[in-house]
Amino acid sequence: MTSPSVTSADRADAARRFRTALFVDFDNVYIGLQRLDPVAAEAFATNPAHWLSELESGTDSEGDFSRRFLIRACYLNPSRFSQFRPNFTRAGFQVVDCPSLTQQGKSSADINLVLDAVDALAAPTHYEEFVIVSADADFTPLALRCRAADRRVTIMTASPAASAYRAVADSVITADELADLVTHTASTLPVESPVIEVPAAAAEPAVVTSPPAKSKKAAEPPASTAARKAVLQRVQTADRPVPLGTIAQLAQKTEPSLPESRWAGAGGFLPWLAKTVPEVGVSSRPPGYVWDPTRFGEADLPGAVTDMAPSALQNQVVAVTDTPGLSQSTYRVLLTALAADLAAQPFDRAKTSRRVRDACQKAGAKIGLSTVNFVIGGIIFAGLRLTSSVTSRDLATAWADNVVGLCRGARMQMSTGDVAAIRAWVGGGLLEG
Repeated sequence: MTSPSVTSADRADAARRFRTALFVDFDNVYIGLQRLDPVAAEAFATNPAHWLSELESGTDSEGDFSRRFLIRACYLNPSRFSQFRPNFTRAGFQVVDCPSLTQQGKSSADINLVLDAVDALAAPTHYEEFVIVSADADFTPLALRCRAADRRVTIMTASPAASAYRAVADSVITADELADLVTHTASTLPVESPVIEVPAAAAEPAVVTSPPAKSKKAAEPPASTAARKAVLQRVQTADRPVPLGTIAQLAQKTEPSLPESRWAGAGGFLPWLAKTVPEVGVSSRPPGYVWDPTRFGEADLPGAVTDMAPSALQNQVVAVTDTPGLSQSTYRVLLTALAADLAAQPFDRAKTSRRVRDACQKAGAKIGLSTVNFVIGGIIFAGLRLTSSVTSRDLATAWADNVVGLCRGARMQMSTGDVAAIRAWVGGGLLEG
């Protein structure tokens, strides 16, 4: 009996499915999560089957997709983390032991991971996506090699990653998103509940994450609905505010007739966006950005130092390190609020971030949740333990150390005076005197 032929329409209706190769730099991720959220670190190490299943489906700017992990490789140092080896073996991972080969204690995980990934690039099986689970910027050349071979690249980090490393990826799962992924049950990122009120004008659901399955014979949605869905998907899945031009191009690509119809009668793109997708945040100040207000605010916009005219040095720091563009006075509010919260309640990454964000906004500082998370992460990775005895000056010192370190890692040329100016700025003036 002859099988029915598969038409192009059938293929179009089928969900996208990626053949994926997954490479986990265990030591890098586990140590990074330990600093950020010990509970998340243990969940990552002891229950890999859970977070692996969470990664099997997702949504991006082109719609829903699923993954089939044909390669699952985990690279760990057996002398330090052998107790976690069975957890990954049971979850179907090939575990590659990478013992320390130097007096400094550095393992061979990096070179083993790169060699295996390059082999996968040359394999007869065409892996459409390479997932690199590590914040180590040494993998930047590998990511570039994958992109040059027309493969999708996803990076998962558990600590601050260099902007150049993140820039070569098609998708980035940040440290906070990874911590949420391994400790929560949800099929999309980010998983935290909305914490900023959406304007009353938003009559539609704030985010469309899992649209119901449609019959193959179902009629196509109206143009405005299709473009709206595309915009929401893009904004919701972005790890930062999205340039306004990118969203306009996406809407036009989804429905090419929109400009001809004067944006469905709205008269222009911005009025159309306000009418059709009212729940997104929009800044038309050049270059303009669109964001999900449940996760970001105006203070999260790239390149803008608020409350004062930014100096050329500040603009460069923001541009090359992604350091939040807050003014000195706003940094002071944030660091002081964090110190007060730590004195009152034990540190919990998610709860502390929300409380500090709320305290800052109550004090009149427009600070988004992602900004608070970025600063807290930087303080932790500078080596400061967040206990009740920590002062605002301690926090300012650690945060300033982290920012200066990011600048040096980005190869910024800084004089002694530049370093002092950066520390005074991001330290909120708390380090002066």
